[in-house]
Amino acid sequence: MRRFSIFLAMTIVALLAFVGRASAQHTVALTGGGGMTTARLYPAQEMRPIWGVVTGGVSWRYYTAERFVGGIGVDLEYMQRGFSYSPDAYRHEDKKDYNYYTRKVNSLVVPMMWQPHFYLFKKHVRVYLEAGVTMTFNLSATYKNELTETAGRYKFKGIRDNIVEYGLAGGGGIDFLVKRIEFGFRARYYFGYSDMMRNRNKYYNNATDDTNANPFYLTPLRSPVDNLMISFRIGFRFKKEGFDEWFVKRKKREKNKEVFKFSLD
Repeated sequence: MRRFSIFLAMTIVALLAFVGRASAQHTVALTGGGGMTTARLYPAQEMRPIWGVVTGGVSWRYYTAERFVGGIGVDLEYMQRGFSYSPDAYRHEDKKDYNYYTRKVNSLVVPMMWQPHFYLFKKHVRVYLEAGVTMTFNLSATYKNELTETAGRYKFKGIRDNIVEYGLAGGGGIDFLVKRIEFGFRARYYFGYSDMMRNRNKYYNNATDDTNANPFYLTPLRSPVDNLMISFRIGFRFKKEGFDEWFVKRKKREKNKEVFKFSLD
């Protein structure tokens, strides 16, 4: 937790430093939305997605003077993540009879993004794509076990749970620009590369655990978590005149002036 606090403080200081120098190509925005989360457990389990998880945070972007290079930036997001699987699926033939174990994790996600974009309608609309890497810090969690009819707070164990995770993120969106205000929608997929739970080679004594909160007989070998989130975004551009890329004159492409001569002279 101490390392997380230090990282959070450094991230906030870095964002404030960028904002303090935001005399040109910078924007700061608030984001909020919701979506779906699930895990890719291996060995494979009978899974179902968890819909209705939420996210919200703040983002900073720096836009270059190049037309298609776009921008780079950092986000600071609260996000609900987790998974839901059926420990007793092998006992039932009909899915409606399955009992599910569901774990929801409250996380702080820090995506570092590259955002190529282009403008439409006299620079009143921006369409963009996104790609980047993410760092995730798990703060707290809850669980619900339908098999044992129990629910409550899930307590992290350092030898059983990974508090820090990492992955990739990608997506796209559209912004509408009204004077110095930007607002729009974004769809982003968070693809986990690390595992939420340590594998059975590192933590094998699940049988001694509270089986209500941790029903795995053996922890999965892999447990990366994915999120699909749709967010609303509203931001503020610090430079009143607009971005430099709006005023960069593009060089006209010259046609090939060489002419092929058919004569031998």
